[in-house]
Order: sequence, then structure tokens, then C-alpha cells
Amino acid sequence: MTFTPNPHFRPEAVPPPAGPEVQAFHRGLPGYRPTPIRTVDGVRLKDESDRFGLPAFKVLGASWAVERTLRAHPDTRVLVAASAGNHGRAVARVAAQRGLGCRIYLPAVTSAARADLIAGEGAEVVRVDGDYNAAVALAERDGAALVADTALEPAAGPPEWVIDGYSTLFREIDVPVDVLLVPTGVGSLAAAAVRWAVHERPGTAVVAVEPATAACVTASLVAGRMTAVDTPGTTMAGMDCATPSAVAWPTLRHGLSGTITVTDDQAARAMRDLAVAGLTIGECGAATLAAWRADGTPGRSVLCVATEGASDPDAYARALSA
Repeated sequence: MTFTPNPHFRPEAVPPPAGPEVQAFHRGLPGYRPTPIRTVDGVRLKDESDRFGLPAFKVLGASWAVERTLRAHPDTRVLVAASAGNHGRAVARVAAQRGLGCRIYLPAVTSAARADLIAGEGAEVVRVDGDYNAAVALAERDGAALVADTALEPAAGPPEWVIDGYSTLFREIDVPVDVLLVPTGVGSLAAAAVRWAVHERPGTAVVAVEPATAACVTASLVAGRMTAVDTPGTTMAGMDCATPSAVAWPTLRHGLSGTITVTDDQAARAMRDLAVAGLTIGECGAATLAAWRADGTPGRSVLCVATEGASDPDAYARALSA
């Protein structure tokens, strides 16, 4: 487990978060409620294991990006996305709710359980002979309306709208926070956290938590530019990403306080401890608790974002039985 400070910290360059219309949109959806903040092992966690009936936060970004897509292109009939699991399921759920077709591209390593859950939402699942970046590239060439939560090149539209959608999660936080630990794959959620912290909670340090085997944001901060890393695999499937999003990267470069990397074993141990405490939190969500254990300085108000529940039931059961 390693902490890497950000040498490029320049918060004055961080753009503001989305306006209040995003949270108003989410509040108007059936089943909306703020997710709870729980205390476990002496630290607080924002529990995203049940967000609009799905076991992850992703539907916040997907629902707003689809809304903005339909406003711009009301003749849209099919949505497409690349995903490691949670984003794809969220897009598929929103597509079904809005009477749209949906096609989700998944990297080769995606578990059968995750693929089945996406198909169960009514989406066509396309397996890609390659990694997450390969799935992103194919989704971008599909031709249907792309609901992307990342981009390999700077782009307006859905990747930015997804970040905007995540702003609701942070605006729900009603407790003091000195340090916010955020699970980070391509960086869209962390970008939303940084924009909220800089402009609405000055003094709150945002730290990205990454798998040790997929630490693309850490490598990019060290290099001072977007950097691709090899991804040999991690049980933290939602963060198994080789490259930061080009849309999120400028915000991360200027606004993150640093990063912490954790191993699969550390995340699994945190999962099991959360289960003992009565919380069903998956690998990515538990990573922030694992990170806090490495740097749980007394006297600081720390909040861990627990981004998912048992989004892969089979993997969750294996982790608990290990």
C-alpha cells in the first residue's frame, strides 16, 4: 500500500461542479433517496450498495448522461457503452426505463456473472477480445448513441455529463470531511469529488484509491501527463483501467491531493470485515477502507466512498469464503 502525493496540485485550475439542476433531476426520479453514511472500524463510509435499486453509484452518471443525450438527440433509439460491469448495467437499466435499445461492450476478463446481470437488464452484450480500452474503442465506433464514462481523447458530451451526474453523490454529504477517499478507475467519480471539494468544501483533501496492478492515475501524476499502464488483472474489476479518462484527467491533475494503491488481498480483507459489521460492500467499495487503514491519522475527519455492493455475487461469495 503506497501513498503518492500530487506534485501538480493547483486547485484554482479546477472547474466548478455541475449546477443544482443535476441533483434536482435525480430527486425527481422514482425511488430517489440519499445513500447513508455509516461508521465502521472508526471510519465513516458513504454506502452506495443500493442506489436506485442497483448495487453501485454508476446510475447517477448514466441517468443524467442519458437525459442530456435525449435532450440533444430526441430521435435516439439505441444506447451503447463500454463497461467493466457497473456502468454497463446502469446504462442498460436506464435504457429499459426509457424504452430504448442498448448494447454494452465488455472486455474479455469481465466475469460471466457481470455479463449476465447486464443482459438481464435487456441489453445486448458484446464480448471484446481485448482489455477495457479495446472495449471503449469499439463502443466509440459503434455508431449508436454513446453513453461513455471515459474518453481516450478530450471530448464534450456524455463523458462530461457522467461526471456531472456524480455530483449528486457528493452534494448529499452533510458531515465535516477533512479527507475524502474515492475509488478510482478512469477517474470520472474522482473528478466529480475534486470539483465538489474545491468549490463547495474548501480544505477537503481528495485522495484517489487505486488497485496496485491498475494504478493509471498514480502513474499519470508521477509523469505529469496521461499515462497508460499494463493491467495484469485485479479483483477490483471496476477499477481495472489502463488509462485515465481524458475528460477527467485535467481535474485530477490539478485537484487530487494524491493517490493510495491497495492490493487485492487488502481489499478482500476489508470486504470481510465490512461483512462482519453487517455491510455488503464489494471489492472496489472496500478499497477505501483498506486505504484508510494505512493512513488512519487520529483527529482527522475521514470519509470513505464505498462505491458498490455485491455487484458480482459470485466474486463476492468467493472473497468472503477465502
